Amino acid sequence: MSYSEKMLAALSNGQIDTAKKHFAWALRKDDDDTLYSLAEELYGLGFLKQAERTYKKLLAKYPDEDDLRTSLADIAIDEDDTDTALDYLHQVKPDSPAYVQALLVEADLYQTQELFEVSEQKLKEAYDLAPDEPIVEFALAEFYFLIRNYRQAIRFYLDLIKQGELEISKVNLVERLGVSYAESGRFEQAVGYLEQIKPAKLTPDSQFELGFTYLQLGEPQKAIDIFNKLRESDDQYASLYPYLAQAQEQLHQLDKALLTLQEGLAVDQYNEQLYLQTARLALKLDDQELAEKYLREGLSIDPDNLTTVLELSNLLVQRERYQDNVDLLDQYLQSNEFDPQFYWNLAISNDRLDNLQAAKDNYEAAYPFFEHNKDFLKPAIYFFREAGMADSAVAALRNYLVIEPDDGEMVAMLEDYEDQGY
Repeated sequence: MSYSEKMLAALSNGQIDTAKKHFAWALRKDDDDTLYSLAEELYGLGFLKQAERTYKKLLAKYPDEDDLRTSLADIAIDEDDTDTALDYLHQVKPDSPAYVQALLVEADLYQTQELFEVSEQKLKEAYDLAPDEPIVEFALAEFYFLIRNYRQAIRFYLDLIKQGELEISKVNLVERLGVSYAESGRFEQAVGYLEQIKPAKLTPDSQFELGFTYLQLGEPQKAIDIFNKLRESDDQYASLYPYLAQAQEQLHQLDKALLTLQEGLAVDQYNEQLYLQTARLALKLDDQELAEKYLREGLSIDPDNLTTVLELSNLLVQRERYQDNVDLLDQYLQSNEFDPQFYWNLAISNDRLDNLQAAKDNYEAAYPFFEHNKDFLKPAIYFFREAGMADSAVAALRNYLVIEPDDGEMVAMLEDYEDQGY
């Protein structure tokens, strides 16, 4: 048994001190092929310093072996030593057999720095030099998958699968292709690939994508089955809860859906969209107090979420909590993203509270946004009439009757105004 083998055996048994001793002897006594294999094993196990030391020893003896430089560059990248990595890579010249591999490593380096355009350039250069190399196509596919350019990712994954490549670097290419189709909205193609994968081999992400795909294809029960399996294996997978609830809601399982969302909030308690979804479901269950609770909790996380503000405002108006609504919306009046519906809700609330000037101001502010909305116009007409705002009432009446020409009461009211000369 070589010292390298003895070292690896000691590591597997947790005998670190013994492994260190065998490593020292391996560097002195083992042949170069054995040392190269040792370096590969050490790198795979995460013993970067020992792998680096072994590669450097070999490079000193074989300075023309550029694959050693690319391996050392990989280690430098893992250690966040960009300058050292680039130094190794730039020593690999275009006529070197390792040049394509150097380009792939350099592309990986730029990806870690989020310099995606530069990374893509390196990958394309590698592809131009070696278009038939599966590892190059795989690198391009993974790059496009990373930056969510699924159309391009599909091209390369599909080509690899057609060549008989189903797995590279422990990545299931069929799974990747299915996820890429799902993420690009091509759900029928996605399910065709994702269903090929044995359930035991589906990663959590793939399980989620399969459940999501079933949901988009109008098969909520299949989606529920997949999401439940995912929850059983990983109940901290936060993304599953809103979609599981959506599938349950489609099957009219509202109580189950509410429980699912509440479980989701226990996992992801800072997701304001989840609070909003839970509040909406509570309203469907006619539990206004619970809905208000979740809307307010969502606002406590993101006070600037105008969708949540509006839904809470609508609920307060519906519950005839007019002062609470005024108190809520007054703080948003100066916002640059103020929703026009706020004016309408404030007009209603101030009218009910006999704050007539505030009601007038808000009806006038809301009018340009809702002058063709019959649900707004009718109460506005009554308010304008009671407030003695004849011109505004007539304008609103005329707009309203374009939409509802058979409303006898409104026809009579307009005729009365016209008889007065308006």
